[in-house]
Amino acid sequence: MGLVLVAAITIGLVEQLDSGGDATATSDTPTSTTAWAGLLPKTRPGDVLPGAANSAAAKSAPKPPGAEGPAEGEGIGSIEIPKLGLVRYVFEGVQLPTLDRGPGHWPGTAMPGEVGNAVIAGHRTSHNADFADLNSLRRGDEVIFNLGDARHVYTVRKTEIVAPQSLWIIDQTRNATATLFACHPRGSVSQRIVVHLRLKT
Repeated sequence: MGLVLVAAITIGLVEQLDSGGDATATSDTPTSTTAWAGLLPKTRPGDVLPGAANSAAAKSAPKPPGAEGPAEGEGIGSIEIPKLGLVRYVFEGVQLPTLDRGPGHWPGTAMPGEVGNAVIAGHRTSHNADFADLNSLRRGDEVIFNLGDARHVYTVRKTEIVAPQSLWIIDQTRNATATLFACHPRGSVSQRIVVHLRLKT
């Protein structure tokens, strides 16, 4: 189904239109670069974009040994972004029906709180527009994931705008990190806004 949570951030995320990095590797830098670009299909507004769970890339991506994970659309916890006044349930998967309900975790990527890159995708303009204001986040702002009794507090490391083909954003890291992503600018699928997080507690 896909890599770990970080893969959820896979630049190819899903967004329905409502309107008609460092070069040097660090412990927070992805440890490998995917070669999925040639596998990704052409898309149109409203399609599930490259990297979503039903794409060729997602179907062929390896899973960690013994990792089954929740079913598509299953609730896995919640996300809080105090600066944005956001509190939402997080669901497993990045297919449109799932993201229409709320932010989605990329199947097979690290879960929040785990070592690796937890990738979370969300809409900016359609449905609840959960990630509408990702561009307002600044270095040091907190993003909190609640899974069961566990509370994982991340801080924003940096935000960048990338092309839809920049699939390296879903690669895993050596430390506990997370990635939030959505289409950019609002009302367009031409780019992706990517927010890189580092685990604080």
